[in-house]
Amino acid sequence: MDLKQLKALVTIAETENMTKAAEILNIVQPAISRQIRLLEEDLGAILFERGRQGMILNDEGKTFVEYARRILNEIEKAKAEIRPSAGTLGGIVNIGLLPSTSDLLSSMLVRNLRKNYPGIKIRISTGYAGHMQNWLENGEIDIALLYASRTSPALRLQPLVEEGLWFVGPPGSQLRADQAIEIKNIVDKPLILPSPPHGIRNLVNQASQLKNLQLDVIVETNSMGVQKKLVLDGLGYTILPSIAIVDDIAQGVLEAAPLSDAELSRTIVLALPSARNTTSSIRCVVNELLQCIKTSIENGNWSAAKWIAD
Repeated sequence: MDLKQLKALVTIAETENMTKAAEILNIVQPAISRQIRLLEEDLGAILFERGRQGMILNDEGKTFVEYARRILNEIEKAKAEIRPSAGTLGGIVNIGLLPSTSDLLSSMLVRNLRKNYPGIKIRISTGYAGHMQNWLENGEIDIALLYASRTSPALRLQPLVEEGLWFVGPPGSQLRADQAIEIKNIVDKPLILPSPPHGIRNLVNQASQLKNLQLDVIVETNSMGVQKKLVLDGLGYTILPSIAIVDDIAQGVLEAAPLSDAELSRTIVLALPSARNTTSSIRCVVNELLQCIKTSIENGNWSAAKWIAD
């Protein structure tokens, strides 16, 4: 088994066509066909269904191609780390950001890295905490922002930010940033919330159970954009962290008030894999990410957030 075979596997999986894959890899079709045959012989398993529809991965192929992608990705990152361009620090760093933090942090982070570490390339993924924890443990990303409630011996966690949750409604709902409300006062409101086990939904469920309240959840969606759109269209209310609604409040698109219940706050942590080496490129990206978060809080762009890192 060699890298050419893995590249052939991944390229055919993506194109589902032997001829197109050969063109992309700039080799003749018999050569790529031979690489796949040798790979299947080495594994002792057929990886593709071959038919009129092209080359389609079977179950064994779908399993192995994910390992192949990770191997090729790790080699690409290692080459970039060992041979940085123009004598500068180099490397590829994969970052995972929570959907509620991505809009505020991604542009600032990219801008700072281009200025201070132009040799570092970054790949930004967004996802919910549970997904990103799996990506970290599987080696698909190097750094992530998670909720503190999601712990694992496979991860090193550093608490960064404490942030309260806000009750969000459409324009005209009379919600104000300087008038906090309690969860008991929203039991009669139709709610649009993420489905369990989303971190915010868990906090809301715990707070309502603690106070023996029955909330009226009319819609569940794990899309923050859908939450906001349904609220904007007057179909209900939602609960979000302040960072997710800064621009909406400033533009008058939505109205919101902080929830005063102590249980309705979240802690955001920086997470890195325990068993993997933290390269110099990763350390630099981590430092820039932390600075972006601190700057956002100090400038008032991340309202109701408190920096708690040492």
